[in-house]
Amino acid sequence: MADDNEDYDMIFKVVLIGDSGVGKSNILSRYIKNEFSYDTMTTVGVEFGAKKIVIDDLKIKAQIWDTAGQERYKSITNAYYKGAKGALLCYDITKKLTFESVDRWVPELKSSGDKEVSIVLVGNKTDLENERVVSTEEGQKKHNNIVNTSNYNTEDIAFMETSACKSINVDAAFQLMIQGTYNYFSCRNI
Repeated sequence: MADDNEDYDMIFKVVLIGDSGVGKSNILSRYIKNEFSYDTMTTVGVEFGAKKIVIDDLKIKAQIWDTAGQERYKSITNAYYKGAKGALLCYDITKKLTFESVDRWVPELKSSGDKEVSIVLVGNKTDLENERVVSTEEGQKKHNNIVNTSNYNTEDIAFMETSACKSINVDAAFQLMIQGTYNYFSCRNI
């Protein structure tokens, strides 16, 4: 009998990127274990999780790397972009600076990662609507700007707002990104 860790048809490396404090670790925890913690510590270096999903009767294993958002870990985390086929690029809807930082994360991912990567731009913490400083429209505009300036096709990058705390759209964001990755590679028979 095959080991459960080897029971998949495809494997995709996925990274969670964005500034420190945007909720990447809780997004990962919500997706992998359906858990959330108000006491999450800042990620040092990287954390790892994995989840299997089924698309078109194929078992796909997503290896998910939660990267630290602090500048001091940049040399470590950039190494984890290599070979990534998908990315959730996260910002906090209550912190404008994290939204503005999106403009530096895309080139980093593109220069250090795979040339063909499926990206979902994620505005996290919609449960804090009363503290919102980045509108949904601004997020959509940023998404459109990334599509228009980074040589990504419209289907290579998407936009979604989430709440790891309330479990809103977290699974959908990963599903969208993994489905996009699957569509790209299945069309190329890789």
